[in-house]
Amino acid sequence: MADRVQECRAALQSCPPGHSDRSASLNNLAISLHDRFEQRGTLSDLDEAIELHRAALLLRPPGHSNRSVSLNNLATSLHDRFEQRGVPSDLDEAIELHRAELLLRAPGHPDRSASLNNPAISLQAGFEQRYVPSDLDEAIELHRAALLLYPSGHSDRSACLDNLGSSLLYRFQQQGVLSDLHEAIEFHRTALLLRPPGHSDRSTSLNNLADSLRARFQLRSGLFDLDEAIELHRAVLLLRPPGHSNRSASLNNLAISLVNMFKHRGVPSDLDEAIELHQAVLLLRPPGHPDRSASLNNLGISLRTRFEQRGVPSDLDEAIELHRAAVLLRPPGHPHRSMSLSSFADSLQIRFEHRGVPSDLDEAIELYQAALLLLPPGHSDRPWSLNHLAFSLQNRFAQRGVPSDLDEAIELHQAALLLLPPGHSDRSMTLNNLASSLQNRFEHRGVPSDLDEAIELHQAALLLLPPGHADRSACLDNLALSLQNRFEQRGVPSDLDEAFRLYVQLSYLSHAVSRKDLTTAKSWATSAEKTNHDSALLAYQTALKFLDQHVTILSPSPHLFDVVRMATASLAMDAFSCSIRHGELTTAVELVEQGRAVFWTQLARLRSPLDELSLSGDTGAALEKEFKQLSFGLRSAFEQSTGEPSPQIRQLTMQWNDVVSRIRMLPDFSRFLLPPLFSNLQKASEEGPVIIVNASQYGCDALIIFSAQDPVHVPLDIARTEVSELSSELQSLAEEFGASDCQYRLVGILRKLWDRVVDPVVRALEASEIHHGSRIWWCPTAEFTLLPLHAAGPYEKNKNNLSDIYISSYTPTLATLIQARQRVSQEVSKQQFVAIGQTNPYRGNESRHVAPELAIVAQCLGLVVAFTSLDDGDATVQGALDALNHNQWLHLACHGMPHRTQPFDSSFAMRDGPLMIKEIIRSNWQNLEFAFLSTCHTMVGHEKSPDEAIHLAAAMQFSGFRSVIGSMWSIDDEVARQIVSVFLPQTGRWLREIGLHAGCGSVAQGCKIIAQDDSTRTADRVCSHGCLV
Repeated sequence: MADRVQECRAALQSCPPGHSDRSASLNNLAISLHDRFEQRGTLSDLDEAIELHRAALLLRPPGHSNRSVSLNNLATSLHDRFEQRGVPSDLDEAIELHRAELLLRAPGHPDRSASLNNPAISLQAGFEQRYVPSDLDEAIELHRAALLLYPSGHSDRSACLDNLGSSLLYRFQQQGVLSDLHEAIEFHRTALLLRPPGHSDRSTSLNNLADSLRARFQLRSGLFDLDEAIELHRAVLLLRPPGHSNRSASLNNLAISLVNMFKHRGVPSDLDEAIELHQAVLLLRPPGHPDRSASLNNLGISLRTRFEQRGVPSDLDEAIELHRAAVLLRPPGHPHRSMSLSSFADSLQIRFEHRGVPSDLDEAIELYQAALLLLPPGHSDRPWSLNHLAFSLQNRFAQRGVPSDLDEAIELHQAALLLLPPGHSDRSMTLNNLASSLQNRFEHRGVPSDLDEAIELHQAALLLLPPGHADRSACLDNLALSLQNRFEQRGVPSDLDEAFRLYVQLSYLSHAVSRKDLTTAKSWATSAEKTNHDSALLAYQTALKFLDQHVTILSPSPHLFDVVRMATASLAMDAFSCSIRHGELTTAVELVEQGRAVFWTQLARLRSPLDELSLSGDTGAALEKEFKQLSFGLRSAFEQSTGEPSPQIRQLTMQWNDVVSRIRMLPDFSRFLLPPLFSNLQKASEEGPVIIVNASQYGCDALIIFSAQDPVHVPLDIARTEVSELSSELQSLAEEFGASDCQYRLVGILRKLWDRVVDPVVRALEASEIHHGSRIWWCPTAEFTLLPLHAAGPYEKNKNNLSDIYISSYTPTLATLIQARQRVSQEVSKQQFVAIGQTNPYRGNESRHVAPELAIVAQCLGLVVAFTSLDDGDATVQGALDALNHNQWLHLACHGMPHRTQPFDSSFAMRDGPLMIKEIIRSNWQNLEFAFLSTCHTMVGHEKSPDEAIHLAAAMQFSGFRSVIGSMWSIDDEVARQIVSVFLPQTGRWLREIGLHAGCGSVAQGCKIIAQDDSTRTADRVCSHGCLV
């Protein structure tokens, strides 16, 4: 390229002013400099090229045969400089030069088609600068005229089709006319057919078609469009290997599509790949590259998205720095400055929401204001910019209470509404935003007209959202809450009646349920409790039905747990309390069962029934396959969709409902995916009563389930706040065992539990003729799950503690207990017992008790059963998993590592790493019987969601163990050794007498021996272990 420039310079020197070839030499040198600019990006080359083209044009006055060529070349160079520097005068001049060129190439001129395309391209750029709709319309008409000059078979027809398709796509993005999008896709497909493999421009057509399909995906959420777009972008990338001038653009486009896919399918690898691609793009666009600012912005958005999913602070901090750098590269006058300002502001707003630093919010507001100034009336992004600025001002008002911020936010929402006339897809959202702001102002100033206007706006918004719309339930909730607010202010009964008429509509929903629907149903329940409305129980039943339907289409994963944790909170416990207060005792059991341990319930529900379905014959196997495929498709299309459901979602929902109906018609599958009825749940009490102990903000109750009589309600004289205080006190005390006053304080807690909770239950059991020495099961909820009910007692001479009266076990849910009893081990040639111990784990302190403890296990059981021991170097993650494929009984002695905020990362510490819950639940072990977990904290789950029971003991139980003994907190080595030395000899005797199959029935007896043995009878040791099922 450098040689070519030098050659042209030499040729120009040989053509001094007046030479007949000077204009041609000027033109040639300008073209060579322009080519070098495109290769290297040196703007001085482009500046010089423009000056040379101007000089050539002066030598080609009107009438000169090559004047049109010089007009075109100068216009093209000016257009390119505009794209680099954003100076409007360059673009204006380019358009005028192209118009003059077109006049010189009248119909019939061989280059007229090119002259039609060139001003079209500049007019579209002019629209992007000034947003005059006629510029874009004229550009499209020029492209259409050019296409007419390229009949089928013309070598340039594919390029003209691509240009027209791109302009139509751009107009669709600005004006939302669906026919433009359909036409754009059609033109790009046709262009691709004209560019078969091997064509030099095939990659361009692949890319343009992919962009159009991605646009249609964003409109309809049809994942088949996005899947095809990603395939096309990958094909483009193969045609643009390292070193290709457009490789960075292809990497960028593929990354953007992968981010879109992540937002709809939630697969982390899609987002990670997108970030890696954006990072690769940035490396190909070093400082000085004209597209570096776009890459900085795109990488920043992707990192912000990952922060919103995973919460890693460094992702958000890096995103903000990238956005800051992008803004610096887009100075005033740059056509994309407003976009960079808004993206930067979005990230600062999110960081403010997470960290609460006022300066982040102030800077975000300033950036939103600057962005808005760059979006004049008529710009398609102006309503969004108005709304974003309004939200930030509302946030600042909430923080600082400055009235002018709220007033300005209302004015901005009003301005946005004026730009979204009836029929606009975003009008309902803006009506709702404005209504919420007015409601907020009413709450602070009490002006009745603000509340009245808010209600009218909410009503108008609801009318625009038909049944099935993703935002309808949230809008309905806003209107209902505003009506309740007005009822509280003025006492007009019709307002309250209308509010609950709206809520009751939720109970008739027939479409696939979203998280918004669930949130609104919860709001209904809260409102009904607050006003003592008679629809409260229906509200809870609806909310739990929604929860059930929503989680059914989610993959059982940590993501499902996060959804459940945020969605449920105290829902099931409050529903239980409401049912009790209405005298509906069996309904109370059904609802609390439906809304607790949802993660495990969902895993079990999709594991066993689908296995049974696939084995029920050819019809069942076919239905099982169809159900899985439709569930995946519906989850992908629906989970994160926004706006009105697409035809794809509606079709998938109908198909999914149809296959579920067909499954329920099969014998033994009538309750497929439906929560169990009380008549089924009552089976949990066949071997002894089950006591549900419930803590709700509306009261605490116990309900005793018997096998052959109605449940018995036991009111508890304790508030949930007191239960929470006892739980917190106990958790703090657990860290202090060994302190001088520890036993005294612990006994105080156990006495309170006895007096306020356990003793009333014992009296009710005795009144129901449950004999002393019988086995009972506790099914605690909420903070009760963290309290050792089995250890409660008066702790006084000549008075019995609970462990002296009944044999206690625990179950997370009634269904769990039923399922454990149904796991009757198949006869195998030889039942086996494995003891796994890890003295020196990959992290943490040495466990001195492990070796002596394994020796006790071997001594007690080695002569009774087929016995294997794994320790130290053999006790690895894979070694433990393999051992459990061949053994039915387990003794595990190692460090337990609970994770209170990410419970799926809770683990047993092996030599080479952690054996995590997520690995345990993926196992497929067979014929498991009993696990003794001699490790700390195995029954400690998520700190804010104890009812989900995501802990190590529950994971072992779900994986197949019929009974599990685990610890409720940290225990020292000596306590562990003593408990094992008391429990295992008894177990060995029972195994000799009755065999491994019946041995689990005596596990709880072993726990009772622990409680009654003098060497382990201190309160902390009685409390420390509990038996699951």
